Amino acid sequence: MGRYVFKLPDVGEGTTDAEIVAWHVKVGDTVKEEQDLVDVMTDKATVEMTCPVAGKIVALHGELGQKTAVGAPLVELEVDGAGNIAGNGKAVPVAETKPAAKNAEPVPPEPRIAAAAKGKPLASPAVRQRARALGIELSSVPGRGPEERITHADLDSFIMGGNALRAAARDGVEDVKVIGLRRKIAEKMQESKRRIPHYTYVEEIDMTELEAMRAHLNATKRADQPKLNVLPFLMRALVRVLPDFPQINATFDDEAGVVHRHRATHVGIATQTENGLIVPVVRHAESLDLWSSAREIARVAAAARENKAAKEELSGSTITLTSLGAMGGLATTPVINHPEVAIIGPNAIVERAVVRGGQIAVRKMMNLSSSYDHRVVDGHDAATFIQRLKALLEHPAMLFME
Repeated sequence: MGRYVFKLPDVGEGTTDAEIVAWHVKVGDTVKEEQDLVDVMTDKATVEMTCPVAGKIVALHGELGQKTAVGAPLVELEVDGAGNIAGNGKAVPVAETKPAAKNAEPVPPEPRIAAAAKGKPLASPAVRQRARALGIELSSVPGRGPEERITHADLDSFIMGGNALRAAARDGVEDVKVIGLRRKIAEKMQESKRRIPHYTYVEEIDMTELEAMRAHLNATKRADQPKLNVLPFLMRALVRVLPDFPQINATFDDEAGVVHRHRATHVGIATQTENGLIVPVVRHAESLDLWSSAREIARVAAAARENKAAKEELSGSTITLTSLGAMGGLATTPVINHPEVAIIGPNAIVERAVVRGGQIAVRKMMNLSSSYDHRVVDGHDAATFIQRLKALLEHPAMLFME
């Protein structure tokens, strides 16, 4: 028998290290060649590492959230034959780590072990949050997962079994380590707010005519055409107006002191996924018609949610759209997607009583929120820009007129 050490390979594009975000094996496991070992995250993407040999896991190097340098050991195996290391060098195994499913939030090992030692029920953060919201004590729920871990299905069975939801005093603190994509999001948001002097502008828009057009187009569309929401119309309005506001369709290299004004419109689509907020990009939106815009928005958003977006689909945006859909609220103060200088956020469309021609009428109204980098975009320009968008959205036929 020999020892084989699997080291973090060079994943390209100048990457010097990667963060461990999910282990799929534990010490003592027997693995096959090409079996998933670990997921690591670089600045560009999450990469799945597979085992190049068959053998038995004897040591794991690195805990969840730890950054590992390229060339550093990740996994040590006992294999048939000589292996790839000489001598009797023996690595010290790290704490045993439970495998994490793809696209799921990894569970840090230390809280898991502590919970088991104290007799507390095992459950993922999402299950605990749901139980708290429902007022359910997890100690009352039978766990049918591995090591009696409580799953969402166990909660469903508990509720469907007629168990009364009871109010109870709550105590304790759950520590959730910020790692992987969630840490990347936190770092990016912090950098954006630290570096960019934001200001937000909100305008009220009468969406009655556009909503009537959208309903008609959806009712009469072909089977191969996608269903339209508000975003394709807003994207069409952007590509019509932005050529007159090049300082808004821009990115700012503040270290070099250079504003890059882009002729092409590459629209970032802020997309909520199981792993956090991701911004895939619709490239050359100026070349797309309404239906193509809707199709491309749906495609890149689905790719992001399914963790299938290519690297080039996750960077290079020149302006971002962010929408909470029906939960859009009255107004938002969206955070700019650095190094862009503007972000646009449609809010919920609601029926309200408004005055039109001296008469009270019920109209479908929406607030359009937007934030700007005050170093690059003056308040007057932002207001003028939004008023131009407002005119197009309130008279949607103009979207299709040159």
